[in-house]
Amino acid sequence: MADLNAVMNSAHDAGAESGIMNPDDIKVRATAYDSFRFAGNIESFIHVTVSLLEGRTDQQKEHLSVLLREQLARCCPEIGSISIDVRDMNPIAYKKRLLRPR
Repeated sequence: MADLNAVMNSAHDAGAESGIMNPDDIKVRATAYDSFRFAGNIESFIHVTVSLLEGRTDQQKEHLSVLLREQLARCCPEIGSISIDVRDMNPIAYKKRLLRPR
Protein backbone atom coordinates (compact mmCIF):
# COMPACT_ATOMS: atom_id res chain seq x y z
CA MET A 1 0.00 0.00 0.00
CA ALA A 2 1.28 3.44 -0.93
CA ASP A 3 2.17 5.99 1.74
CA LEU A 4 -0.57 8.63 1.40
CA ASN A 5 1.71 11.42 2.59
CA ALA A 6 4.26 10.52 -0.09
CA VAL A 7 1.50 10.39 -2.72
CA MET A 8 0.18 13.81 -1.68
CA ASN A 9 3.68 15.31 -1.62
CA SER A 10 4.37 13.92 -5.11
CA ALA A 11 1.11 15.34 -6.43
CA HIS A 12 1.84 18.74 -4.90
CA ASP A 13 5.38 18.76 -6.29
CA ALA A 14 4.17 17.91 -9.80
CA GLY A 15 1.59 20.70 -9.66
CA ALA A 16 4.23 23.18 -8.54
CA GLU A 17 6.68 21.95 -11.18
CA SER A 18 4.09 22.37 -13.94
CA GLY A 19 4.39 26.14 -13.78
CA ILE A 20 0.66 26.64 -14.32
CA MET A 21 -0.24 26.93 -10.65
CA ASN A 22 0.98 28.98 -7.74
CA PRO A 23 2.37 26.39 -5.28
CA ASP A 24 0.63 28.24 -2.41
CA ASP A 25 -2.74 27.69 -4.13
CA ILE A 26 -2.38 23.91 -4.53
CA LYS A 27 -4.59 21.81 -2.27
CA VAL A 28 -4.15 18.05 -2.12
CA ARG A 29 -6.60 15.67 -0.48
CA ALA A 30 -6.48 11.88 -0.40
CA THR A 31 -9.22 9.36 0.17
CA ALA A 32 -8.40 5.68 0.65
CA TYR A 33 -10.91 3.04 -0.44
CA ASP A 34 -11.14 -0.30 1.32
CA SER A 35 -13.37 -1.80 -1.37
CA PHE A 36 -13.22 -1.33 -5.14
CA ARG A 37 -13.32 -3.42 -8.29
CA PHE A 38 -11.39 -3.00 -11.54
CA ALA A 39 -11.41 -5.04 -14.71
CA GLY A 40 -8.23 -7.00 -15.31
CA ASN A 41 -7.69 -7.89 -11.64
CA ILE A 42 -5.95 -4.61 -10.85
CA GLU A 43 -5.43 -4.60 -7.10
CA SER A 44 -4.37 -1.00 -6.49
CA PHE A 45 -4.99 2.40 -8.01
CA ILE A 46 -4.42 6.11 -7.71
CA HIS A 47 -6.88 8.42 -9.42
CA VAL A 48 -6.20 12.16 -9.38
CA THR A 49 -8.83 14.76 -10.21
CA VAL A 50 -7.41 18.24 -10.76
CA SER A 51 -9.85 21.14 -10.67
CA LEU A 52 -8.49 24.33 -12.23
CA LEU A 53 -10.13 27.66 -12.80
CA GLU A 54 -10.55 28.23 -16.53
CA GLY A 55 -7.72 29.76 -18.50
CA ARG A 56 -5.15 27.02 -19.08
CA THR A 57 -4.55 25.67 -22.56
CA ASP A 58 -5.08 22.02 -23.47
CA GLN A 59 -1.30 21.73 -23.81
CA GLN A 60 -0.78 23.05 -20.26
CA LYS A 61 -3.36 20.63 -18.88
CA GLU A 62 -1.79 17.72 -20.76
CA HIS A 63 1.66 18.72 -19.45
CA LEU A 64 0.27 18.71 -15.89
CA SER A 65 -1.36 15.29 -16.43
CA VAL A 66 1.86 13.77 -17.72
CA LEU A 67 3.90 15.28 -14.86
CA LEU A 68 1.45 13.94 -12.29
CA ARG A 69 1.38 10.47 -13.83
CA GLU A 70 5.18 10.27 -14.07
CA GLN A 71 5.76 11.64 -10.56
CA LEU A 72 3.23 9.23 -9.03
CA ALA A 73 4.62 6.28 -11.00
CA ARG A 74 8.09 7.03 -9.57
CA CYS A 75 6.67 7.44 -6.07
CA CYS A 76 4.50 4.32 -6.23
CA PRO A 77 5.84 1.83 -8.80
CA GLU A 78 3.75 -0.99 -7.31
CA ILE A 79 0.40 0.71 -8.04
CA GLY A 80 -1.56 -1.11 -10.75
CA SER A 81 -3.40 1.87 -12.25
CA ILE A 82 -2.62 5.59 -12.18
CA SER A 83 -5.09 7.93 -13.85
CA ILE A 84 -5.32 11.71 -14.04
CA ASP A 85 -8.39 13.83 -14.87
CA VAL A 86 -7.86 17.58 -15.30
CA ARG A 87 -11.09 19.61 -15.26
CA ASP A 88 -11.97 23.26 -15.67
CA MET A 89 -14.05 24.83 -12.91
CA ASN A 90 -16.65 27.41 -13.85
CA PRO A 91 -15.48 30.67 -12.23
CA ILE A 92 -19.07 31.93 -12.08
CA ALA A 93 -20.30 28.89 -10.16
CA TYR A 94 -17.22 28.30 -7.98
CA LYS A 95 -17.57 29.93 -4.57
CA LYS A 96 -15.28 29.73 -1.58
CA ARG A 97 -15.19 31.01 1.99
CA LEU A 98 -12.02 31.17 4.03
CA LEU A 99 -12.00 31.86 7.73
CA ARG A 100 -8.99 34.06 8.39
CA PRO A 101 -7.12 33.76 11.69
CA ARG A 102 -7.58 36.78 13.95
